Amino acid sequence: MVSPDILFGELFCEVQLSRIFTDTKTFVDAVPLLSPENILMLYRAEKEKPDFNLEQFVRQYFDIPESATSHFVSDTSMTTKAHIERLWDVLTCPADPLVEGSSRLPLPHPYVVPGGRFREIFYWDSYFTMLGLQRSGRNGLVRGMVDNFAYLIDTYGFIPNGNRTYFLTRSQPPFFSLMVELLAEIDGADVFSEYLPQLEKEYAYWMAGGSGDTAVAEHVVTLDTGGLLNRYWDPTPTPRPEAFRVESELRTEARFLGVDPDNMYRNLRAACESGWDFSSRWMTDGQSIPYTITIDILPVDLNTLLFSFERTLAKAYRQSGQEMPTAEFTRKAEARRQLIQALFWDDQAGFYKDVHGSTLTPLPALTLAGVFPLFFQIATFEQAQRVHDLLEQEFLQSGGWVTTLKQSGQQWDWPNGWAPLQWIVYQGLLNYGFTATARKARDRWLMLNDKVFQVTGKMMEKYNVVDDVLVAGGGKYPNQDGFGWTNGVYLALLHS
Repeated sequence: MVSPDILFGELFCEVQLSRIFTDTKTFVDAVPLLSPENILMLYRAEKEKPDFNLEQFVRQYFDIPESATSHFVSDTSMTTKAHIERLWDVLTCPADPLVEGSSRLPLPHPYVVPGGRFREIFYWDSYFTMLGLQRSGRNGLVRGMVDNFAYLIDTYGFIPNGNRTYFLTRSQPPFFSLMVELLAEIDGADVFSEYLPQLEKEYAYWMAGGSGDTAVAEHVVTLDTGGLLNRYWDPTPTPRPEAFRVESELRTEARFLGVDPDNMYRNLRAACESGWDFSSRWMTDGQSIPYTITIDILPVDLNTLLFSFERTLAKAYRQSGQEMPTAEFTRKAEARRQLIQALFWDDQAGFYKDVHGSTLTPLPALTLAGVFPLFFQIATFEQAQRVHDLLEQEFLQSGGWVTTLKQSGQQWDWPNGWAPLQWIVYQGLLNYGFTATARKARDRWLMLNDKVFQVTGKMMEKYNVVDDVLVAGGGKYPNQDGFGWTNGVYLALLHS
């Protein structure tokens, strides 16, 4: 499967740089109406004509995609819950046919997309979407989505960022083991042995090169002590096809700032693998895109997710009656838990932080990623108490939890709040008995969702939790509506 930038070469570059489409994701999602070879042959012949019109050519030979919710009309007389229940069918895609030249990676079962410009599955989004589907009683759809991810693992060796060819160089936060845990709640413990082969392959992808022969290999960093931790990684030193124009323009700025453009692109792609694209947590100065150093950072959320993954693998081996690998992965999870406690806890701040990969020192940013150790019950009660206190003092706003304390203009920073992190903090606080605070923030988030829905008829990708009069902003594209994970977390919080 070939990415559109490679498949359409010079035509791709001209379209993306010509500003035919406001959103550079539009063309990479367009479906060719002829074979790519024939389209390129026609393009090379016609572009030499004096009356050649690039936009007309593209619209003649490509099916241009619309927003995932472009034909849906909201009814604000409904409750938010009723609106979401109605919207599930709108956001559900059928099993995909194989279309030559399309960037879509076909999936064998129906699935829910986020909405708006996001017309495909996204890896970590889907876990939070599934939380809502479970509450809606759509267990067959949950099952089919887990099977789709298993199919991606079997076909490509890992779960890409989404089911697009241009996502095949990177993944997203590894929530597959939590999806299997969720499905086990529905179908029973046999699910663990059923999906054991895919759990093994997905884990192997994240741990590739972790033999200890080199200090850093792909997603793995080998510590001097012999322990293993993980980072986000994409080896590709070029602009992302879906953000080609904007990221191409960064090359000049990077050179002016003394940043190697190839390395900058690897770091930007790695930040996209994190799901937090973009945030001050990845930037050395807390605000400039060219100063993104994602591949030099050991993220606290990623490493706690892999701790959970190792525990799930131990559970799956135990369910399958395999004693030796059960013991091995129990040991691996415990070793990672100890490293998380030793390296990611900043006692002076009273919070968990990301760590620099070479110095193993905590980075300055305080972010909601630091609550993942509470979600996975790694923290001691004393640590959880200090995290709770800082959350309540600094992060809790009128609309819920703000993502970071840095106002950088990036979408994963102040003043924005995101549904998946509301769920992580909510469950993390409940795990340690901070029920009143958890419920207070939950109620504020639900009220904000309700208010925005009543005013706009939409569920949003993200929200301004600091000033509910203003819309959320930042990022390289407008705020999107739909919205898969917001819907899922809303229902999960409501049912809780």
